[in-house]
Amino acid sequence: MPVLPGAEPFRHDGGEVGVLLCHGFTGSPQSLRPWGEYLAGRGLTVSLPLLPGHGTRWQDMQLTGWQDWYAEVDRALRVLRERCAQVFVAGLSMGGALALRLAARHGAGVAGVIVVNPANKVHGRSAYALPVARHLVPSTKGIASDIAKGGGTELGYDRVPLHAAHSLRNFLRMLDGELPRVTQPVLLLRSPQDHVVPPADSARILGRISSADVREVLLEQSYHVATLDHDADRIFEESHTFIGRIAPSVGKEGTAAGG
Repeated sequence: MPVLPGAEPFRHDGGEVGVLLCHGFTGSPQSLRPWGEYLAGRGLTVSLPLLPGHGTRWQDMQLTGWQDWYAEVDRALRVLRERCAQVFVAGLSMGGALALRLAARHGAGVAGVIVVNPANKVHGRSAYALPVARHLVPSTKGIASDIAKGGGTELGYDRVPLHAAHSLRNFLRMLDGELPRVTQPVLLLRSPQDHVVPPADSARILGRISSADVREVLLEQSYHVATLDHDADRIFEESHTFIGRIAPSVGKEGTAAGG
């Protein structure tokens, strides 16, 4: 199936500091494209891949699972590490969970982590029914476009494929056990009003990671897809400041831009 217009991956070859951006479950690079373009405009090398099964139609996602999604961001990280002196990982929702696993498994190969409304658990009583329900019902209503800003739209599926949701649940349960291996500096930005991922997920993540350098920022004006919402500019600016603090070459003329 062809990729939906706007859901294409994004790549920018900038300087010696790279950022890998990971989009969310049933979403696409469109939700993070403005963030990627902001960082690229400031001289960073940026990679924003399209996860397998995403960006086409929800039925395609039924054929994929967390192993496929993680393998794609792991591959993208390895490519960035070959090119860049320092690499940061970042993500929205499930993308935040993928970024945290990359940090847990790659250690010093990841300089820092930036997560926006990161997921830690599939919530609700229906989650416990997924192992059986996924064989009876192919999909349920979608979760895309939880945005406070009028006219804001996320390019994501209008249905959630239950096979994929079951795989996501297994991934998040596994990741929870790996979170203590995350030791890098972490910037966590979250929306108090989030209709997809509750505040308990961020609290759990902050309580489980081993990082000593942690900053939490509240996005008071935004819902779940905060990267397309009222607080988008704050996310972009906070992330750039965070990266610049850890990688001082960012922002220095001729260095981050590769000259």
